[in-house]
Amino acid sequence: MKKNIIAILSLACLMAFGACSNDKAESNAAPVKKTAAKADPSRVLPNYRYVDIDTVLAKYNLAKDYTEEMLRMQNNIESEAKRHENSIKSFASTMENKYKNNQYTEQTYNADQQRMQQLQNNAAASIDKLQRSGAEAAMAGEKVVQDSIHSFIEQYNAKHHYDAILLKAATLYIDPALDITEEVIEGLNARYNKKEKK
Repeated sequence: MKKNIIAILSLACLMAFGACSNDKAESNAAPVKKTAAKADPSRVLPNYRYVDIDTVLAKYNLAKDYTEEMLRMQNNIESEAKRHENSIKSFASTMENKYKNNQYTEQTYNADQQRMQQLQNNAAASIDKLQRSGAEAAMAGEKVVQDSIHSFIEQYNAKHHYDAILLKAATLYIDPALDITEEVIEGLNARYNKKEKK
């Protein structure tokens, strides 16, 4: 579930900007030097830019905070599952000892069988509830991160007046001189950190 939560956050942000899936080979490729393209003052860049959403999600403090929260929830689910598992194993061991020592009557054996079934049902219900709660929290977190990035991009573009801000994942090739990822991350974190201090 840990990987699923991170994947869900990534997918949600990609969908928010209408992108297709990212080619991992491209993201692992050696970075292209940007200085050559930016160094030529006579060169006019097109009026659009791009953002690497995977890098944004990895470095945006709000996204990182939600990811950490999801990991804590996953750890809680795993701890709860282990607790139930230990309880069931302990009761099963007690039943086995009673059986070996001929301590059961038909009535007491049936009662313990019912008790075992109840323990298993309680475990399943408890884990299911925690998982549903985790999924709802993940969806809520995704929406907050999506909305935050989207609103920042709108504010950012109101100052810069680009015709388009694209996702790197939606392109086969795009000039590295058009990359505004670090600017966006810096702005997102500055805004988020300012809100956190209030």
